[in-house]
Amino acid sequence: MTRRTEWAEPDGPGPERARSARPGAQRAGSRRAGPEGFGDGDGAGSPGAERDPAPQDPAERARAICLRLLTGTPRTRKQLADALKKREIPDEVAEEVLSRFEEVGLINDAAFADAWVESRHHGRGLARRALARELRTKGVDSAVVDEAVGQLDSDQEEETARELVARRLRSTRGLDRDRRIRRLAGMLARKGYPEGMALRVVRQALEAEGETADDLYETF
Repeated sequence: MTRRTEWAEPDGPGPERARSARPGAQRAGSRRAGPEGFGDGDGAGSPGAERDPAPQDPAERARAICLRLLTGTPRTRKQLADALKKREIPDEVAEEVLSRFEEVGLINDAAFADAWVESRHHGRGLARRALARELRTKGVDSAVVDEAVGQLDSDQEEETARELVARRLRSTRGLDRDRRIRRLAGMLARKGYPEGMALRVVRQALEAEGETADDLYETF
């Protein structure tokens, strides 16, 4: 797909006439904000922001906004739809543009979800439950979410849980046993690990250190 964004040229005198007519105009112009975008750094509120060249046709504006957002990082269809709504793009125009972007592969919620699971599980140690919650908040369809988190099985989750506990174990030494249990199991719970798995992994880690954890289930 050829990406083309047409920006209207502002009316007014050419560079040479503008320079001679208004001293300092060239320097002020050099600070003109960039095209309309989303979030921080989009030029909103700067002196030249309202005069930025921008497509007047709603569909052109919608395409420009989506392309700018997708250049920075992958986005879900819902995230882009929310951005277009914020920019007051008509719903029917937004729907048409977003559908076209899906057709050509610029929006792919399934690929987004797969990459999210891979990144957040290995990078942050999140379990399936936490990953599913995050993807749903980004507007990913439940069926797509289930398929993406299905990449992880219970064995993988438990192995990651063991690694997380092993990394945190040293920082809990010196605390009494009950506080260690609560801190370690709580850390796993916040990352979405089931309570039974969290307690089992913590118990085994403490026992490997020589801690007695027979009553761990009553302690937590």
